[in-house]
Amino acid sequence: MLFRELVSASRQRLQGYSWLSQQPAMLVWATVAGVLGALATFLFYQGIHFFQLIFLGQAGEIDDVVSTLPWWARLILPALGGVAAGYVLRASSRFSADKPSDYMESVAIGDGQLSIRQGLLRSLSSLISVASGGSIGREGAMVHLGALGASVLGRFAPFNRSRLRLIVACGAAAGVAAAYGAPIAGALFVAEIVLGTMAIHTVGPLLLAAAVSSFTVKALGGHLVSYTLPAVPTFGIDAMAPMLILGIVAGFGAPYFLKFLDLFRSAFKKTGWSEPWRLGLGGLLLGVILVFMPLVAGNGYNVVASLLGTSWPWHAVLLVLLMKLLATALTVGSGAVGGVFTPTLFMGAVVGTLFGQALEWLFPGFALPMFVYAAVGMGAFLAAGTGAPLMAILMVFEMTHSYALVLPLMLACVLAYFVARAVAEVAMYEVTLVRERDTNLRNRLRDTLIGDLIKPAVTVVATATPVKVVLQRFSEYPVRYWYVVDEDSIFQGVIAQQDVTGLLLGQGDIEDKTAGDILRLDFVKPLHPDMSLDAAQDIFVNFTGERIPVVSHGEAPKLLGVVYKSDLLEKYFALKKSLDSGGDSVHI
Repeated sequence: MLFRELVSASRQRLQGYSWLSQQPAMLVWATVAGVLGALATFLFYQGIHFFQLIFLGQAGEIDDVVSTLPWWARLILPALGGVAAGYVLRASSRFSADKPSDYMESVAIGDGQLSIRQGLLRSLSSLISVASGGSIGREGAMVHLGALGASVLGRFAPFNRSRLRLIVACGAAAGVAAAYGAPIAGALFVAEIVLGTMAIHTVGPLLLAAAVSSFTVKALGGHLVSYTLPAVPTFGIDAMAPMLILGIVAGFGAPYFLKFLDLFRSAFKKTGWSEPWRLGLGGLLLGVILVFMPLVAGNGYNVVASLLGTSWPWHAVLLVLLMKLLATALTVGSGAVGGVFTPTLFMGAVVGTLFGQALEWLFPGFALPMFVYAAVGMGAFLAAGTGAPLMAILMVFEMTHSYALVLPLMLACVLAYFVARAVAEVAMYEVTLVRERDTNLRNRLRDTLIGDLIKPAVTVVATATPVKVVLQRFSEYPVRYWYVVDEDSIFQGVIAQQDVTGLLLGQGDIEDKTAGDILRLDFVKPLHPDMSLDAAQDIFVNFTGERIPVVSHGEAPKLLGVVYKSDLLEKYFALKKSLDSGGDSVHI
């Protein structure tokens, strides 16, 4: 209550200062959001260490800590952590059902507001899952906390909807930059995936927030994900084919990796158990794996660093791939809050290494360092999974600080993206698929022509039809007019009901008259099959009837059918709704 009063008083006090939401001021807000995102990430990382020190007596990378525990502790730690995380997650669901719990939803289609209590509790649940050995990325909660801090900041200033969404996006970009030490990729992550725009007036504040976040984390002595590579060779034209093939492999592999995770989500949901029991079961099954292979605990940073720096036998790489795949599926499938961004990088590194080893076995004379395949595999898998190839290229580049990898990354990542989209409609983030479906719908609606809406015309008579027959037809079908065609189906005009009625009242004898004698050419302006919705809408506006005939072009236009006003309006408003659902453009 006190917080709401403070926010309300602050907004009222600042309401008259319109310059606070103008372009220069927004850059200042982006800077503040960058600092908040860095602090949130730093505190989350320290929280993991605090949890480990309190309950395990030591702190460090999750897999290192787990490997020092006795077998029984490896078994029960993830289970107990899962139960605790589940109870916290269930408690979070009680707050702010009117606000989205996902920062992507809040930025992409919402108003930028996030529930504070729900966000903090979900982040705490994620912290417990990560600290207890869950095979999941910690970046999910870090990014959400960055966005949450920016959302809180935005409540104190008189921002409109689009400006608040941009500030929250800056917080998310700061979180990614702080988590991975990749400010450019962090900004493009939000721009490509969340906002779906690369306009400079949007990307500019994101880059500023991400850069400030990275500087802040370094000043705090925080942890930044980075990988040290041996000397990267100069790539020749002979390296192009392997990189393209690796891109194809990743393009097929990433969608099925995500589908595998969805399969486990569905399986756990079918149990009907509450969050604590589901997460506890997932943790227990994960503990069984950790008893034999503690390497697969956590987000897999140590394994990836090892693959990039040392040589592994193929059977060890294959084993860790299978165990990590199962461990991640159990953690994510049970409902643990976290990210699959880092596990996707892990899968890419392992698949890339296996690909390189297979290539070396098939073509012993052709040799590239194995770490090259691992690094390029990381980017290709990430591009295919997220649907953001540019972000993936820059992410691996910034984490490895190796410009020499950029060209092979470009080949593999772009091809992986297109292969993944052709293989399956699945992506790491639902907002990506929603945006793609919306774009496809808009394109289909924009390309819709009248010919796509034609229905058969049943109220048709020939020019030689006697008027008395036409009169009978009017009594059988209560319509305003009938279409008249000749023996070759050439459209001649229409017979209006009022004309027939007037004919009866004015002359009693209609025996000798036919439809051709009383038809009218100016009663209705027909449509053509290649007309756009807009052109047809203009004709319907000036027409009081429900349907209009559609005829072919030329001097002898054939009657093709009719288009109903209701069908046209349905398509027309579907297009408008689609455009509106895209949300406001986010700008500064």
